[in-house]
Amino acid sequence: MTDILTRARSKVLEEGAGLAGPELLEVLTLADDRIPELLELAHQVRLRWCGEEVEVEGIVSLKTGGCPEDCHFCSQSGLFESPVRSVWLDIAELVEAAKQTAKTGATEFCIVAAVKGPDERLMAQLEQAVAAIHAEVDIQVAASVGTLTPGQVERLAAAGVHRYNHNLETARSFFPQVVTTHTWEERRATLELVRAAGMEVCSGGILGMGETLAQRAEFAAQLAEVEPAEVPMNFLDPRPGTPFADYPVMDSADALRAIGAFRLAMPRTTLRFAGGRELTLGEIGAERGLLGGINALIVGNYLTTLGRPMEQDLDMMDRVQLPIKALNSAV
Repeated sequence: MTDILTRARSKVLEEGAGLAGPELLEVLTLADDRIPELLELAHQVRLRWCGEEVEVEGIVSLKTGGCPEDCHFCSQSGLFESPVRSVWLDIAELVEAAKQTAKTGATEFCIVAAVKGPDERLMAQLEQAVAAIHAEVDIQVAASVGTLTPGQVERLAAAGVHRYNHNLETARSFFPQVVTTHTWEERRATLELVRAAGMEVCSGGILGMGETLAQRAEFAAQLAEVEPAEVPMNFLDPRPGTPFADYPVMDSADALRAIGAFRLAMPRTTLRFAGGRELTLGEIGAERGLLGGINALIVGNYLTTLGRPMEQDLDMMDRVQLPIKALNSAV
């Protein structure tokens, strides 16, 4: 059998077709000395099928903490003894956060809420927030407020939500080890509703939660089946008070192999650096990721963890000579 990267060069780079699960497992088990070769191929794939621009996004939490779900990685669950407590932002605060995000050159601003799904109060506030942001800020608005009903999906689309995030989180076979209060299938169903309503689908997850390499390959293949416009790539940042608090930080070489594998699974998808990249990869690893398949990143802080100052990420993109995606090319 020919080498996996030789096959990937033909199938992914030349034809634009993603690798399947067994092929992705081969990528994830490549020796450390082949990681540079993998990342170079992944970078060529993203340049050919996505272009060279990097999409920058800021996120803000409308409702933080007090969530009734038991996602074992998340300090926002009300079921764990974590230091995060329930907080709500008002519309003016959201508009100001969107303005600050736009100043970085970001084209996307995502409003997030720690809920299983939105109630009427949250839906109404979200609709008002999107309208207020669009009235004052030249930026696209995304949302992530949990599981949706068909009616809620239609309302968000009508309000002008550009993209909806609902992470599958991990492989279907591993999901019950991570969440027990809802199912992987429920998450997938929301993504289908979002696509049918005309919003862009954003779905990713967290790597390094104890999944096997085979399950990591399974997860990438299952995400590819959803055909998301964007995949946020998070790496576990063990949070105090959660069931995963004592888990080890993911090995940086494994993280880089995963970045390459996800790009080879989804050649046309926006792969976004998200939570945990600072802890798992550091500065040099992040630069390698941007030159190894990643073509978007969240700047500033995350929902319950600190990111890097926005200026540092913008400087990093300048060093690796990658242009920031402009709003007029994203609309």
